[in-house]
Amino acid sequence: MSISTTELNAYLVENWDTEGLVLYLQAQGLKLDDEDFAIICKEKINGLSFLDMTREDFQSYGLKGGPATLLAKESKVLKAKPKRSFSSYYTQADIKVFAKHKLGDSISSIPQFEPAIHKLEDTNEALMQCIKELRLRLKNLGGLAPDSNEAVRYEFISSILHASVSLLEGLILAPQFEVVGDETTGRVDYAIKKLLDSLREEIVCITESKQHQVAMGFCQNLLQIESACQTNKRKRKAEEAFSDEYDYMYGIVTTATEWYFILYTTEGIYSTSEKCYSINFRKSALDNEDKFRRSVKRVMEVIVGLLEDRAGAVDEKPLAKKRRVDNILNKESGSV
Repeated sequence: MSISTTELNAYLVENWDTEGLVLYLQAQGLKLDDEDFAIICKEKINGLSFLDMTREDFQSYGLKGGPATLLAKESKVLKAKPKRSFSSYYTQADIKVFAKHKLGDSISSIPQFEPAIHKLEDTNEALMQCIKELRLRLKNLGGLAPDSNEAVRYEFISSILHASVSLLEGLILAPQFEVVGDETTGRVDYAIKKLLDSLREEIVCITESKQHQVAMGFCQNLLQIESACQTNKRKRKAEEAFSDEYDYMYGIVTTATEWYFILYTTEGIYSTSEKCYSINFRKSALDNEDKFRRSVKRVMEVIVGLLEDRAGAVDEKPLAKKRRVDNILNKESGSV
């Protein structure tokens, strides 16, 4: 029984065939490669058998230790909730978003881009303050677990966002910001806005995602960015607002421990879904201060780099914005 992407939400985990299982795993951002998925397909592992598999089982089929460990953890999560429908991860609305933008079946199929980086010194005041706040939160909250709720994740995410925004002038971080688009309306978890004359233009939308719903977070973020772009367009001068102009915006999808970056343009969508930007927010992270600082700095450098790039393009003409994006994409092509 083959499960198509439009039917996945009708089946329970134990009813997934191999194709459905692979589609689910691809959507979780586990950093598995084609070789790993080939082994799963070769061994005909389906949803029911996956629920009872261990790390040793996966390794016996030829999977390396890293992927085997990740798959074993994923199996435990699904086994704890065996009656959970696939719709908890992928809804019909999510599938339509991917289909609308021709992105294939999962976040792994989104074309990649290399984000702009703003280098930070270890002695940077904002970075040091951020590390101090995060260490305090780790101590008080006891770290993050896969099932930590949004309120706990917010404590860590907000510290990084505030520190990043503080490094550039004229930016505002707006939590729970309402965006109204042509097709969708709702609140984005955070929006970063640039003050332009008397207007405030959204330049980055940030979506909090649960650990095992990253694909859903991507879909929500794309809808929010699309609505924000439409809002920005309405704010501009009349002669610009109704023209079919080129524009772009950045999106961030984060679980606090994992950070994904999206480049949304009027001509295409790109992401960093294949590149790992992660921060260990377990309490044990305090045992290795240098490693913890490096991981936080790496994420902040990307966020500030994206903000710096898009804030600089706020008052540019569409052609200049397109040149910026072309340079970013050419950088990615040149690095391959």
